[in-house]
Amino acid sequence: MRPAMFSRSVSSASMEEHGFESTTISDVLEAKGKGADGSWLWCTTDDTVYDAVKSMTQHNVGALVVVKPGEQKSIAGIITERDYLRKIIVHGRSSKSTKVGDIMTEENKLITVTPETKVLQAMQLMTDNRIRHIPVINEKEMIGMVSIGDVVRAVVSEHRAELDRLNAYIQGGY
Repeated sequence: MRPAMFSRSVSSASMEEHGFESTTISDVLEAKGKGADGSWLWCTTDDTVYDAVKSMTQHNVGALVVVKPGEQKSIAGIITERDYLRKIIVHGRSSKSTKVGDIMTEENKLITVTPETKVLQAMQLMTDNRIRHIPVINEKEMIGMVSIGDVVRAVVSEHRAELDRLNAYIQGGY
């Protein structure tokens, strides 16, 4: 388990410069800063579920990108805490003998967004599908991952900025 480096391009506009409801996932990735500079934690389909969960715990994250061994640029799927609970614990399976590839959400079933996706659209997608982590894909290459927490922070920031603009307008300071 180790961070994989992937390149990503990000819009230079900040969330505050956009108007209400116009922040994109690219802006969210940019706002995440150095911790989201194109690297994130990953595991392979051949790793044990135990090692994947151990990595999630050590890094205080709820999901890992899954790649095929030797193909760090190609996403094979995602493994989440929910996968562990529902597919290992509930069924009494051993996490030390089960491979990540056996329980992960596979690439063809993944719900993803692009950097241009609006934050409110991503939030709706995550809510409708009851998911907390969503890969950001740019032309078949993964460039990041956002969580529901990242999306909520962006929406709160949008609302705060809009409230500040309205207050300035009301007070004549626009």
